[in-house]
Amino acid sequence: MCTEHIRSCPSWRSGHSHNDCVFVSTDSSLPGIQGLEWGEVYPCVVVHWFDKIGNAADEDMGMWVVCPGEGANNIAEYTIIHIDTVYCAAHLIPVYGTEFLPPELKFYHSYDAFHTYYMNKYADHHVFEIAF
Repeated sequence: MCTEHIRSCPSWRSGHSHNDCVFVSTDSSLPGIQGLEWGEVYPCVVVHWFDKIGNAADEDMGMWVVCPGEGANNIAEYTIIHIDTVYCAAHLIPVYGTEFLPPELKFYHSYDAFHTYYMNKYADHHVFEIAF
């Protein structure tokens, strides 16, 4: 892969917002996903953090489970980071549960409608190599 486009815009093609999910390298001395956590603040990109749940990938699915990060008073955790710390794009799969999804739920509601996500290690070979 020579070029990867990572997008974040409030109105994609005069419609809903388009916000890609990415991995951020904050400690290159740690192996794989252990070095992909929040750390120092760099100006440039607004990031809504996701936290790993547990210390290993999910035993049944073989993928890490993450949830939106929350700071004090259960408020979503956002930070501004330098664009050079973005490592590569990430793909999250919602943990759906047992209930049917409402028909009005659109794909662009995904990051707001679910509480936990599988980190898709099969999105591309880069993700498979760094996160697992």
